[in-house]
Amino acid sequence: MMARIRRKARSRKVLAGLDVLDDAGVYLIRKDLALVHTVDFFTPIVDDPYDFGAIAAANAVSDIYAMGGTPVSALSVVCFPSDEMDLAVLGSILAGGMDKLREAGVELLGGHSVRDREMKFGFAVTGTVDPKRILRKSGARPGDALVLTKPLGVGVMSTALRAGKLKKKWETAITKQMARLNKSASAAVVRAGVNACTDVTGFGLLGHACEMAQASKLTLRIDSTAVPLLEPVLELIGSGIFPGGLTSVHKFLSGKVGVRVGVADELIYAMCDPQTSGGLLVSVPAKKAAALVRSLRRGGDTAEVMGEVVRRERMPLVVY
Repeated sequence: MMARIRRKARSRKVLAGLDVLDDAGVYLIRKDLALVHTVDFFTPIVDDPYDFGAIAAANAVSDIYAMGGTPVSALSVVCFPSDEMDLAVLGSILAGGMDKLREAGVELLGGHSVRDREMKFGFAVTGTVDPKRILRKSGARPGDALVLTKPLGVGVMSTALRAGKLKKKWETAITKQMARLNKSASAAVVRAGVNACTDVTGFGLLGHACEMAQASKLTLRIDSTAVPLLEPVLELIGSGIFPGGLTSVHKFLSGKVGVRVGVADELIYAMCDPQTSGGLLVSVPAKKAAALVRSLRRGGDTAEVMGEVVRRERMPLVVY
């Protein structure tokens, strides 16, 4: 939607705004300091209110991390059916969100709530970043390696959860993954000196990879056998369980992805799966990739080299 109103900022202090497709807005305060702004909220994707609040917070701060910034403050955004649901539920949601913000070192300064038949929750988050060290989607270079820091599949598995077709151990696994901050991953990425970064969220891996490819005017080649997936994902997709958003991403990417013969349809669908609080997709000089992966794994992140950046070909993305 925001792409429809893209326009150049009036102020030269806007370092990332409506004219670019970066993960957050950036506004220059002084030559060594800029503010990073983002907002995100959504409907419940897990049953436990506390976990939902924690996931919403982790998801909201992720765009700050994707820009190489440090989140510092937040305002809550709440839509709640107070006429139909116990306010204790909202209290649990807020507690989960505040605890996760505390883990991120973020102060909750206030918020806004409205009565709504459909519950929604999230945060507007402000962070800080060194203007010289902003991570963008547009910096990928030929010869870079592509690194992903979380496995894919939480959208598919959340759909299975709502349908009552997900085993308890996998419900626990996706809840833990979605609530995991990208804090340590972002710090490792910044230290490594990567060329481009984005977080994988509502447009799936391929959608966000396409944005990086187009912004960098290059082609991203993705090795389908190296893309990390949560174990039940392909089986669930094969049985027809996946979110409607996956189909929308797949349709949007028509004509933008070259798929080599032999790559299973289920794999392509998995790479289109919308993620909540997904990992970081990083374009890093190939000589730094192995060290970055080791650093990410030491910090507790799942990290895999799963592709490369090449000069622009006919398609912005190639999956082989």
